[in-house]
Amino acid sequence: MSDTARTNGNGNAPRLSGTVRIVGAGLLGASIGHALTAKGIDVVLADTSPSQLRLAIDYGAGRAARDDDAPSLIVVSVPPDVTADVIAAELDRFPTAVVTDVASVKLEPFRTLTERGVDLTRYIGSHPLAGRERGGAISARADLFIGRPWVVCRDEETRPADLALVEDLALDVGAMPIEMTPEEHDRSVAITSHVPQVVASLLAARLASADEDALRLAGQGVRDTTRIASSAPELWVQILGANAAPVVEVLDALAADLATVSDALRAPDAPGARRVVAETIRQGNDGVERLPGKHGQNRRFEQLVVMVDDTPGQLGRLFGELGELGVNVEDLRLEHSPGAQFGLAEISVAPAALLGAVEGLQERGWRIAGATNE
Repeated sequence: MSDTARTNGNGNAPRLSGTVRIVGAGLLGASIGHALTAKGIDVVLADTSPSQLRLAIDYGAGRAARDDDAPSLIVVSVPPDVTADVIAAELDRFPTAVVTDVASVKLEPFRTLTERGVDLTRYIGSHPLAGRERGGAISARADLFIGRPWVVCRDEETRPADLALVEDLALDVGAMPIEMTPEEHDRSVAITSHVPQVVASLLAARLASADEDALRLAGQGVRDTTRIASSAPELWVQILGANAAPVVEVLDALAADLATVSDALRAPDAPGARRVVAETIRQGNDGVERLPGKHGQNRRFEQLVVMVDDTPGQLGRLFGELGELGVNVEDLRLEHSPGAQFGLAEISVAPAALLGAVEGLQERGWRIAGATNE
């Protein structure tokens, strides 16, 4: 399989068999455990924190380890600064098991283990592109990985059967496995994940000293661009440090772009200044067009904005009436109006359904604030 994702088929039968050992019972580890346990797979959980481990077991993510466990697959889901150590320990402790990890940086642990002389024949790095703003076993969900990419990093020593085992793990939790080298992965997540985290945090930091009057004007734009700024600093210090070179490359280019726009806005009436600003916005349009999925290349959906009274049951009634009209909700964003007892539900629908949705909802008494292309 190259960079094309395999599908999981229609059945619920698991691809994996035997015991899967998960080391690290936080958000990702426990979520993997929930997804595999739901398929009837024997999942063993381990964690250096007894309370985290007991909590994950209580929630049903797996069982406690036993001395006679003989896992066929081990998933290491621990912080980046100890990932290499745990991988080496698991390879040594279980000499017949395939070991993968789900750390968000792939090259650093691979280099560290190689420099230590660890036999990596049974190790295959991987990374599910999924997560939540909140961590820990209490936030884990069995559906966390459904439809999400799961990068698998093979090398020339990887045995086909071992590669298939890690890919089956991704498929069993509903993800889409994609093969990349560690270098390709780290460059990719630098631009799509790590730099966005830095940018969101820097922008959100400006809000800390903003006037209360300004914050009352905050709409969906600032909420969208700062949503991930609530991430854990301790974790991101490790992630950014482990992937520093690709991140710095993107940040330097972004800093140069920001300086260009700043210079243009210092003299907005100067020749060429407006063109700089216009080209910046246009290039952003081009970048958004390349994103896959609902807001990407195909532009299959249009946006319907409905005013929803801030009372119990209104959102459910809106969804129910859209269902009665035969309109499928492809995406949803909610924005509350400051000082008002209503919110705005921005709903993405198929273009062919837009007119019927608008007319049908208006006939049922809903107030439409807008209907436009996304």
